[in-house]
Amino acid sequence: MFRPKLPDVPALPTTPVVTQQTQAPAPSAGQSLAPFAGAVAGVVVVGVVLTALLAAVAVSAVSVAIAAVVLRSLLSGANKR
Repeated sequence: MFRPKLPDVPALPTTPVVTQQTQAPAPSAGQSLAPFAGAVAGVVVVGVVLTALLAAVAVSAVSVAIAAVVLRSLLSGANKR
């Protein structure tokens, strides 16, 4: 009386279901990688520009440091005379 009545289980279809799997063809050796060429070129260009900027900052810092040492030695030598 207090037990719930479960619905009847529907019968499963008797015909087998065939699923078709489609695979993308593997890239051949003669096929170019043109879609990635632009991205790779962009990354290379950005890397070269950033490296050049870093080198320019380093050279500028070294030259400023050398100028500061020379000016300091000139000023300290003038005060001793």
